[in-house]
Amino acid sequence: MLKSLLKLSEINFQNSMYFVRLYPIPIFAITGLFIGSIFQWLTNAPDLAHLVWLVVVVTGGTPIVWGTIKGMTHKKFAADIIAMLAILASIITNNPFPGVIIVLMQSGGKALEDYAFYHAQDSLEELLKRSPRVAIRKNDGIQSEIDIKDVKLGDLLVVRTGELIPVDGISKNDLIEIDESAVTGEPLSKIKMIHDIVMSGTVNVGSTFEMEAQKTSGESQYAKIIQIVREAQLEKAPIQRLADKFAVWFTPIVIVVSILGWFITQNTMTILAVLVVATPCPLIFATPAGIISGINKAAKNGIVIKTGTAIEQLGKAKAILFDKTGTITFGTPKLEYLKPIGDIESDTLLRNLAGLEQMSSHPAAKSILVLAEGKFDKLPNPKNFHEMPGSGVEGDIEGQHIVIGSENIFVGINSKLKEDIQNAKAQINSKGKMLAFATINGNLAGILVFSDLIRPGVESMIQRLNDFGIKQTAMLTGDNLENANNIAKKAGILTVHANLLPEQKVEIVKKTKELYSNVIMVGDGINDAPSLATATTGIAMGYGGTAISAETSDIVLLVDDITKVATAVEISQHTTKIVKQGIFFGIGASFVLMGIAMFGYISPVYGALFQEILDVTVILNALRAR
Repeated sequence: MLKSLLKLSEINFQNSMYFVRLYPIPIFAITGLFIGSIFQWLTNAPDLAHLVWLVVVVTGGTPIVWGTIKGMTHKKFAADIIAMLAILASIITNNPFPGVIIVLMQSGGKALEDYAFYHAQDSLEELLKRSPRVAIRKNDGIQSEIDIKDVKLGDLLVVRTGELIPVDGISKNDLIEIDESAVTGEPLSKIKMIHDIVMSGTVNVGSTFEMEAQKTSGESQYAKIIQIVREAQLEKAPIQRLADKFAVWFTPIVIVVSILGWFITQNTMTILAVLVVATPCPLIFATPAGIISGINKAAKNGIVIKTGTAIEQLGKAKAILFDKTGTITFGTPKLEYLKPIGDIESDTLLRNLAGLEQMSSHPAAKSILVLAEGKFDKLPNPKNFHEMPGSGVEGDIEGQHIVIGSENIFVGINSKLKEDIQNAKAQINSKGKMLAFATINGNLAGILVFSDLIRPGVESMIQRLNDFGIKQTAMLTGDNLENANNIAKKAGILTVHANLLPEQKVEIVKKTKELYSNVIMVGDGINDAPSLATATTGIAMGYGGTAISAETSDIVLLVDDITKVATAVEISQHTTKIVKQGIFFGIGASFVLMGIAMFGYISPVYGALFQEILDVTVILNALRAR
């Protein structure tokens, strides 16, 4: 027990010494303030108190004054100028106590800024803490623990119950249960099947399973989250630059008010009081905390905002453009139903088609297999299998030659088959659908009806965006107009641009920017990358999207949920609102305090205390964006 207490004391002492080394001036200032106060009020030694405070002002104030002068030589006119003048005024008027408060405010404000910064980084720190460090590799039936950096592509890994998934990969087992909340923000666990993607940083909450590594540790989803969030925190937002410009006009006003105060009161202490209440450096320090808090709040929701600029611009957007395939829709065909032709039974036809398609990697083939899943004990093995890229597949199933494909591969085979296909098409409502056909021994046996399904929640998302002030929503696609209109109608999108090439999408983005200035573009593919780069704010569907679209965008959705677009806009507007509240509240309060101080109703000491309370309040307010 004693050993543990000593160890704990040692750790606390080390942490304390680290803080002292990192922030010597606020520690020195608060120590001097305390010692001087003892001399002043407890031992009745005002001369000693005066001396202590003077030493603190000169020693602690010198770095502040010198840093401010150095910044002015580089044309950096920050609110530190006011603090500098207040420190110099306290020395000139031989009233060091307010100067001690100013030194403490300035240096302590920087410490508070750091606290706010690291407090806002809690979500990122949680990501870092949860970052996988080891993996269990299985080789020739033998399991061994290895450093995550040593994982190679194709490695067979074992993930036990409760363990983090070390790298991105694919499951080698069915019915595994994964908690993805750390990455996606989704509270409910997900059931994964064989060959499904599993992401690094998520947790296996089911039974032990095996996976194949598809990415190295540095390329995995979890590493990308951390990297992008870190980069985002280094970006300086326009709102922060607005706070910097605040000093350009505020400083002259403060000087004029302090001079007027002297004329009114004929008391040099009034000048000092005005300068003290007008010292707003911690206020300006608070704005990065709001931006970083917003970025990390978005990260918790599976949204990576790369820059502080993106937060401000996203919140001001008045128009949003969506790609269709892979964005509004899933981008993969789903077999809605299979219609047999002739005497063949539906299950028999499905069994034969699934048996043939199990040899294909085409998304349509997977959709057929999904429909057949669980219906048959065993699928027949095809012979003489042949895949026709972009057209279909063919092969022999139990002595019957089967062909599955689009209409074009059957054109010209024989007039009867062509006529049968046309008659069959007439019996089906194919609007907005994709059709494929199956023949057995040259005779039409069935029609396969596919659709590209709209992602759930799209319509409600569009409504939320309208509620957030979005004036224009439109869909941009290279698909034909009929399919595009069908999808847009279901999604609640009124404006449709179809049959577009990538460069035509860019032109529409540019024209929309001319009308609304601030435009969001949402896409996922390589063809969307130019549009994402052209838009004021580009949002990429990172989950399943291409790397180039994610790299050229300002925001990446790591979760396969299009409704997160509205969440991102909401977070951006909330963050911007809070930051601006802090700026304008701080400015307004400073003016009020200056007005009171100008008439001599606030002493320098009490003015410093009021300003410190104000600045702390603004910093804490900025953390609400989190």
